[in-house]
Amino acid sequence: MDHAGTTSLTIGELREFAGFTSCEQRYIRRSLDIGLGRRDALALWARDDDERASIRGQYFAYRELTFLRAMHPDDIGLIDVEPFMGKLLSMAVYDLSQDRLLSFSAFRFLYERLLGAWARPWLPGAFCGAAALPQIEPERRRTLLHSISEAAATAPAWSDREPSFYPDFIEKEAA
Repeated sequence: MDHAGTTSLTIGELREFAGFTSCEQRYIRRSLDIGLGRRDALALWARDDDERASIRGQYFAYRELTFLRAMHPDDIGLIDVEPFMGKLLSMAVYDLSQDRLLSFSAFRFLYERLLGAWARPWLPGAFCGAAALPQIEPERRRTLLHSISEAAATAPAWSDREPSFYPDFIEKEAA
């Protein structure tokens, strides 16, 4: 095993996460708690009634994660695209409608961890489809769709390396 290469890639993931806004970072950590079942997100993340409602909605939106994880691109023929992309698109539009993921990079970072490396080729389509739906305000649609690079949208191949950095809740120390 190439520990230097793995360490370098992990540092790259840490740097990428550090480049996201604090709002994106918080939402990604909260989403991983919900999607990976790491802990009770309501108890940890809800600061008010609006956030409690948002977290409940996110638990509902993420209910199909087990189904999505069980499917793999090699297993998906044209007949199976609809159930897979329909569920992925539904989950993606929920996340983008929360106004906390501000770019394709943040979306991809989250979804690589929720689903796994195998899902990477499906993420540009899900992101663009969700960002273009009427649930997203027109100006926000423009911002989101401009955040995906041509290289990401047209990539001929994707890495199959699993993410190694999964951001977690950081307890604030009492002063």
